Amino acid sequence: MRLSLFVPCFIDLFAPEAAIAAVSVLERLGHTVDFAEDVVCCGQPPFNAGYWPEARTVAQGVLKSLRHADTVVILSGSCGAMVRNFYPQLFAGTPLHDEALALAARTWEFSQFLVDRLNVTDVGARFHATVTFLDGCHGLRELGVRDQPRALLAHVKDLTVVEMPDAQTCCGFGGLFAVKFGEISSAMGEQKVVSATGTCADYLVSNDVSCLMHLQGLIDRHHAQITAQSPGRKLAPPMRGIHLAQVLAGVKP
Repeated sequence: MRLSLFVPCFIDLFAPEAAIAAVSVLERLGHTVDFAEDVVCCGQPPFNAGYWPEARTVAQGVLKSLRHADTVVILSGSCGAMVRNFYPQLFAGTPLHDEALALAARTWEFSQFLVDRLNVTDVGARFHATVTFLDGCHGLRELGVRDQPRALLAHVKDLTVVEMPDAQTCCGFGGLFAVKFGEISSAMGEQKVVSATGTCADYLVSNDVSCLMHLQGLIDRHHAQITAQSPGRKLAPPMRGIHLAQVLAGVKP
């Protein structure tokens, strides 16, 4: 089928390799992938901040660009929840409400599309490493995405998956939460880092690059502190965060 790939702004700016990997996986399965370059943001930041008119302006651009898309695959549980769950709320009582409902109905988070829509769990991937999976709150709680990425990872050859303790606990990023409540966000993130690194996995895998960026910063800072305290000590490389699509494409950073 012909798919429209929604690349969230975090991926577009900081991890374009995740989008490239997703295209590789989808094309490997025989699909044609389009990308609307003018879709730059779902509008979630102003929506969460209470600036709904501004969020609606951004979201109107998304509705316009994806108006003729048959199926939309989005590389973020957070942005997926915005389009599927909150666009109908954002446009309630406006002339665009029906269009928002229609877009929501044909939008899928990446792993959800593969498993629930295509009934595919084995994409022919090979990735020699040990990983642990990070559940993003929006994907988990708003979209019900939990088993789908794990089913996909279970079929990747040469991959070992180790579940971290408290896997469903929030990492502390939470979009604007990390800005407004930085100290709380960092404390929550540090607890999540302890859970993740305790698995001794090589990679931290997630459907949300924003969560990975938050934790990667804490992991790198902790590694730098240990290196500074023990200049002669040889340390293993720090855990690296990667999007699920990169694992399924078999591409290591």
